[in-house]
Amino acid sequence: MQGCVRKSVPILLKRALIIQENITYNTKFTTIVLQCRRMAASSTPTKTSELERKDDSEMASITEGKATVWFPKTNSVFYNPVQEYNRDISTAALSVFAEETLKKKGLKVQYENKASEGTEDSNQSALPGVKCEEGLRVLEALAASGLRSVRFALEVPGLHSITANDYSEAAVGAMKYNVERNGVGHLVTPSLNDAALLMYTHKNPKDRFDVVDLDPYGSPALFLDASIQAVKDGGLLFVTCTDMAVLCGNHPETCFTKYGSMSLRTPHCHELALRIVLSSLARHASVYGRYIVPLISLSIDFYIRIMVRVYTGASKAKILSSQQGMLYSCTGCESFYIQPMAKVTKTGKNGIKFTASVGPPVDRDCQHCNHHYHVCGPIWSDPIHQTEFVSSLLNHVKSEKHRYGTGSRLVGMLSMISEELDDAPLYYVIDQLSSTVRTSAPPLLKFRSAVLSAGYRISQSHANKNAIKTDAPPRVIWDIMRCWERDFSPVKRDRFDSRNPALAILSKTPELNASFDIRQDANPASRSQGLSRFPMNPEPNWGPKTKAKRSFSPVADTPGEDHSGSDDDKQTIKKSKVE
Repeated sequence: MQGCVRKSVPILLKRALIIQENITYNTKFTTIVLQCRRMAASSTPTKTSELERKDDSEMASITEGKATVWFPKTNSVFYNPVQEYNRDISTAALSVFAEETLKKKGLKVQYENKASEGTEDSNQSALPGVKCEEGLRVLEALAASGLRSVRFALEVPGLHSITANDYSEAAVGAMKYNVERNGVGHLVTPSLNDAALLMYTHKNPKDRFDVVDLDPYGSPALFLDASIQAVKDGGLLFVTCTDMAVLCGNHPETCFTKYGSMSLRTPHCHELALRIVLSSLARHASVYGRYIVPLISLSIDFYIRIMVRVYTGASKAKILSSQQGMLYSCTGCESFYIQPMAKVTKTGKNGIKFTASVGPPVDRDCQHCNHHYHVCGPIWSDPIHQTEFVSSLLNHVKSEKHRYGTGSRLVGMLSMISEELDDAPLYYVIDQLSSTVRTSAPPLLKFRSAVLSAGYRISQSHANKNAIKTDAPPRVIWDIMRCWERDFSPVKRDRFDSRNPALAILSKTPELNASFDIRQDANPASRSQGLSRFPMNPEPNWGPKTKAKRSFSPVADTPGEDHSGSDDDKQTIKKSKVE
């Protein structure tokens, strides 16, 4: 037996040396690739000169905020005017974050230079367009034409540097041209690199960015793990998703492979999409002993935009299990329940114990309509907005409304979000409720009054103009609909078959006698003030644009050599937005 052990030791040592050599080789190879890409990024004047040589008729220019950018009309660089709202709220959020961060360092923030008037000490103030040595380091991982980075440089005070990265040579060429034309070369550095690789090279705590903006064409799933590691402790992470068909339940299997959650087609699918992405982000962070704090989560037009702060703390990362839940949604009446993944109990003075939850919270068949339940998730079950941040953002936008092209809509949506119930996950849609029981839809104020009179809280949702968020259980919601049908919109029962949800719901006597008298507190301030909350589309085909025609490898082609890349590289190129 001892002889066998002695013989096996040299073999194990030999295998260990081979593994070490492979690791060393892979490390050197990665370093060489990154060096080549950095050299390519710093030596691509051909694209800039190509733009300069183009005739004005071949170029398109747009002005947004304080920035003016140029790009070819051939669609080799992606630009979507619909995303102006996205860029406006990102600029506003970054301004609020910069103001909060610099305040802790004893610096003030100004949006106009008033030092010459003697009202401010310029040495103690941070100004837009001026490099701040103690300011924020920002990464726009998929920058495309560089419009967002240029706007950050011109409009956000307290910035130290902005790295504007893209994988396309055409995009980086446009970036360099636009950075130079806007005079922000001292703040913005164009970068030609794979977004994930670039972020992984900044995962060392000393090299991390204060802010990472992730806005890909389609799903950000390929970049979530890298982005979580590239943000400083307490830093800000922006994430945009435009793959709403996947997140809203059209392709639940794809959603599971990308985000680790099953999606579901429900009336509240847009908020469900927000909670799926937050759940995925939180799980990526917990792997590295980090956790997220959602600041604001937005469902806008055809995409969602999420802003979170990322912190390091293994003990708080463990709370994740109690922030996740499984969703049970009835296939007949759309009633829903959330089952937490874990139960938290206090032990002693400061101790916390986590145990598995007891469930499910429902029977096999729905108690209201006798149909089965769909199960999806896990989803983020904690609040998706931070009240203090939303309040600060709203105050900033109101005071600087003239700086934003979509300022009126920003004020309207942020006002709605400030009114949302933060402890009532998901929402009901009044049209869907009335459709289920085949009645006319009750007016919004009457329905809100009925819920308030029953002793429960209610709010609208920014994700749907006919949505209601409430802490009232489903039995109360259906009692209100029964009373509405009985008093205002009678339905003939004999036209329903035995499996129709309406028959099962309406055949029960309501336990609650709902009052539909309109209350003064039923009309939210954002509605009574006539704020722009759900504006009409300004033009036809207002939505996603086609992807840029071509993407370029950052490695120059050599005759006789194949630089097409592996399948994984092609997928990365495919998913990387060329904006």
